[in-house]
Amino acid sequence: MDHADKTDTIELAPVASVGQEEAQRSRSSSRQGLTQSRLDNAGGETGPENVQELAPIDGGWPAWRFVAAGFMVELMIWGFQTCYGIFQEYYTSNPLFKDASGVTIAAVGTLSVAIQFGETVLLSFFFGRYPDLLQPSLWAALALCVCSLLLASFATHIWQLIMLQGLAFGISGGFLYYPVLILLPQWFVRRRGLATGIIFAGSGLGGFVFPFLIQTLLERCGFRWTLRIWALAVLVTVGIAILGMKPRLPVPKYQGGQRPRFIPPQMHFLKSSLFWLLSVCTVMHTMSYYSVSLYIATFARVISSPFSASIVLALFNSSGVVFQVVMGHMCDRFPYAWIMVASTLVSGLSVFLLWGFAHTLGVLFAFAIIYGGLMGGYLAIGPTSVCDCAGRKPEQASVIWACSYVPRGIAVVIGPLISGILYDAGKASPGPGTQYGAYGFKTLEVFAGSCAVAASLVSVLVAVTRHRAQA
Repeated sequence: MDHADKTDTIELAPVASVGQEEAQRSRSSSRQGLTQSRLDNAGGETGPENVQELAPIDGGWPAWRFVAAGFMVELMIWGFQTCYGIFQEYYTSNPLFKDASGVTIAAVGTLSVAIQFGETVLLSFFFGRYPDLLQPSLWAALALCVCSLLLASFATHIWQLIMLQGLAFGISGGFLYYPVLILLPQWFVRRRGLATGIIFAGSGLGGFVFPFLIQTLLERCGFRWTLRIWALAVLVTVGIAILGMKPRLPVPKYQGGQRPRFIPPQMHFLKSSLFWLLSVCTVMHTMSYYSVSLYIATFARVISSPFSASIVLALFNSSGVVFQVVMGHMCDRFPYAWIMVASTLVSGLSVFLLWGFAHTLGVLFAFAIIYGGLMGGYLAIGPTSVCDCAGRKPEQASVIWACSYVPRGIAVVIGPLISGILYDAGKASPGPGTQYGAYGFKTLEVFAGSCAVAASLVSVLVAVTRHRAQA
C-alpha cells in the first residue's frame, strides 16, 4: 500500500509537556505519517476515547483541500501584488499624485511585498509559542486586509497609499499567507515539491488574469472603486480559503509555564554555509525578479500602449504557473541546486539578449515568457532547499523557511529602489529606439541581468556544498 493512503494514530493525554509535544511533531513529519506516537503526561493513562486518527499524508481530500486553500490565498494576495505595475502606471499619470516621484509611487508595492516576506520570521516565533492563536489571527488579518483596501480607496495623498495599500495590506497579507509555510510540511513530504508548485501557481494565474481585469476597472471605475471591488472579492474568496487552512497535527495545548521560548533554541542552520549560500541566491534572484516585474509594464507602455502593458505583464506572470508546477515536481526527482543554476543563468541571458534588444512587442513577449517562467518557477524550489537545510531536524523546516524570507524581504526593497534610481537617471538622457537598452532602460537591464547571473554562479556553490556534505 502506498504510504499516502495510510493514516497515523496517536493517543492524546489531557496535556502534553513541551518536550514530548515537539518530539511527537518531529517524528510525525520525519516518518511521513507512518508511525504511531504517544503523548503521555506524568502518571496519566490513555484510553480509547483519547485515540485520534490523523489524516493521510501526501494525499487524500484534507491534504488537497489545504492545497486548494493555499492556492486561493496565493491567487488573491500575491496575484494582486504581482499586478502593482498596473497601479503604478495609473498613479503616475493620475493628477491626484502628480507631485510624487516614481520611486515614491513604486514604494507602495515594494513596501507591501517586503513586509509580507520580512514578517514571516516574527510570525514563526510568535506562533511557535502560541500555536492556538493561529486560526483566530487569520480572521483578524482578513478584516485588516479588507479595511486597508477600503480605506486606501479614499486616499488623496501618496503617503496614505503607502500606509494603507502598502503597510497595512502587507501586514495582513503576511498573516494570511503564513499558514502555507508552517502547515505545508505537515501535509506533504514525498509530494511536497508538486504541492508547493500548485499553490505558488496561484500568483501566476492571478498575474495572468488580473492585469486585464484591473486595467479595465481602473479605466472604467477609477482606482477608488477598483480597490473597493477588490476588498469585497478578498473578503469572500479568502474567507472561504481560511476554512480549509487546517493543521494535520493536533494543536499543542500548553499549561501556563510550559510554552516554548519565543526564539527557538539550537537553530543550528544559522551556522550552515548551505543556508547562507541559499540566502545570497535568494537576494540576487529577488533583486532581479522584482525589478523586472515592476518595470516591464512600463517598458511595454513606452514602446506600445497601456493594453500592451497588460498583455506583457499577464504573459510574464502566467508563464510562472506552468513553470512553478513543473519545477516543483522536478525538485522531487532531481537535485534542486542544478535546477537553480539553469533557471537563473538562462534568465540572466534573456535579459541581456532579449530585453536589451527589444524594440518590438514580439521580442518583449518572448522575453516575458522565458524570464517570467524561469524566475517565477524558481520560487517553487524553496521548500525543498529548506528541508535540505533542516537535515535531521525536520521540525525546524518552517522556521528556516520563515528566516529565508527575511533576506527576500530586504531585497524586494533594495532591488526596485536601485532600479527606480537607474530608470530615473536613464530617462533623463534616453538613447534612440534603435540602440541597445533603448528608452532609458539600459542600466536597469544591466542591473537585472547581472543579478540573475550572479544568482546562477552562487547556485553552483550551493551544488558543490551539498555534494561535499553528502559525501
